Amino acid sequence: LLTYGFLARVLTGPKLSPMGLLATRVIVPMLGNKNKNVAGPPKRFAQFVGLIFSSMAMTAYLIGFPNYCEYILYVLVVFTILESIFGFCAGCLVFGYLIRLGMIPEETCKRCADIWV
Repeated sequence: LLTYGFLARVLTGPKLSPMGLLATRVIVPMLGNKNKNVAGPPKRFAQFVGLIFSSMAMTAYLIGFPNYCEYILYVLVVFTILESIFGFCAGCLVFGYLIRLGMIPEETCKRCADIWV
C-alpha cells in the first residue's frame, strides 16, 4: 500500500493516492491549516525517492529479509516526521542541489533553484 501510494503521487500527485487524499482533503482542513503552495517538481522528486525506498523495503521483505525491510522503513519514518512536524523536505533540498550542480535543468523549476539551497 505504501509503495502504491508513492507511485500514485509520482504519477498523478495526490489525486490517486489514498494517503495523499486523506492528507489534503481531511487532515489539513481539519487542523485548520491553510494551503501552502509548493513547487511540484521537487515534491514529485521527493515522492520518487520514497517510491524507491518503499520498493526496496517491499523487495527485502518478499525475498526474506524482514530486518532490512524494517531498517529501510525507519528511514522513511524519519523523513516523514521531518516533513510533517518541521516542514523540512529532504528530497526538495536534494532537488535544489541537483539543479545547482546542473544535473537537473534549471528550467524544470526556475523558482526551485534558490528556494532550497
